[in-house]
Amino acid sequence: MSVSTVATDQAVCTQLPVLGRDVTVPLVTGGEVTYAALDYAASAPALQRVWDDVAAYAPYYGSVHRGAGYLSQLSTDLFENSRTTVAEFLDCREDDQVVFTRSTTDSLNLLAAALPADCQVFVFETEHHASLLPWRDAQVTYLNAPRTPGEAVAALERALSHRDPQGPALVCVTGASNVTGELWPVRELAAAAHAHGARIVLDAAQLAPHHPVSVRDLDVDWVAFSGHKLYAPFGSGVLAGRSDWLRAAEPYLAGGGASRKVSRRTDGGVDVEWHESAARHEAGSPNVIGVYSIASACKALTEAGFDTLVAREQHLIETVRAGLAEVPEVRVLSLFGDDAPRVGVISFVVEGWNSSHFAAALSAEYGIGVRDGLFCAHPLVRTLLGSDPQTQGECGAPEAAPGEKSLNAIRVSFGAGTPDEHVERFVRAVKELVRDGAKWNYRTQDGRCVPAV
Repeated sequence: MSVSTVATDQAVCTQLPVLGRDVTVPLVTGGEVTYAALDYAASAPALQRVWDDVAAYAPYYGSVHRGAGYLSQLSTDLFENSRTTVAEFLDCREDDQVVFTRSTTDSLNLLAAALPADCQVFVFETEHHASLLPWRDAQVTYLNAPRTPGEAVAALERALSHRDPQGPALVCVTGASNVTGELWPVRELAAAAHAHGARIVLDAAQLAPHHPVSVRDLDVDWVAFSGHKLYAPFGSGVLAGRSDWLRAAEPYLAGGGASRKVSRRTDGGVDVEWHESAARHEAGSPNVIGVYSIASACKALTEAGFDTLVAREQHLIETVRAGLAEVPEVRVLSLFGDDAPRVGVISFVVEGWNSSHFAAALSAEYGIGVRDGLFCAHPLVRTLLGSDPQTQGECGAPEAAPGEKSLNAIRVSFGAGTPDEHVERFVRAVKELVRDGAKWNYRTQDGRCVPAV
């Protein structure tokens, strides 16, 4: 696999080839430019390696677990070998299960459906909605946003000390914030949970694409992530971890594949014996291409080496943060402070600008794709902005008064496929927009800020 390299003081770091790296987009000011995809936290572009692997397999596509023919057998082997690859990528324990799902959201809803009766759930308000909202049938304690990693551990310990020690409990925590990029003290939170008889699930959607995730080392009970953030196509995800709660729960979906034996009763009803393996929660024809793409991405990242990938990403992070620090009107959002370790996710607001307007100008005038809004983490962003949780944001006008508080934020995010030129263009664009203003007029359309035509 070909790579481009950037030398740093720490290592020679690889930039992995991704789809779309040569796509050009039109600018409202005229001409075209290579698209700078800086919204990896929403969906990372697929690795070229992943796309090539899927294309090579596609002619051999067959139904998994359901056919005696050669292609079905080959596809079944591919599917189950992918399960082994993911387990190795996550450094799972021998008796852990790897269940394939549609996404992180699907994985955490699956676990929520498998909770024992009267389970207590503890979750920080800082979570992405995928891990904040699935626990509707449980007794949920929402914890306030901590301002240091130590405060996070202390807050969890206080909350757990007041729970019923006889009942089941689960802690849900992110590995890296999808808003600030900051790393959370997962190992310490897991120790606190286990000390109080609780289990812990790690939302690794933002962590797994950037850092190695070891179930054993972090001592978490489950981990969830999505393929589309791990440089694989949309539509596939993983829930991996302890099997007992999953085996004891009714299948997440009832249907073929989840059932081992189905028979009619004399009274006319139906008796079902469900699988106890991961198949119990994988009813229906599985997404073999999605699963294989996740496995391919896991192999590609492992072979590239996280040490060099992390070093290169740190170089990009420092470039962006140093550039933004030179603009007094920019405020970077943070829970744990400037020195907190983080992945390539940075959110900020710009004094005098509505964030939707700023993001629209980055796209239309510079060919840079970022995200604006509340990032499916509304309580956290509202806390960081210090705004009324009930206030609704909308597209701001270019003549917004200096000092006006933005009702949402801008997020720039990047990873293993990001060229240096993309982050350098982004920093230059931020400086130019703040100094000179937008070159075009913008208006609100369907709740979004778009160039006026």
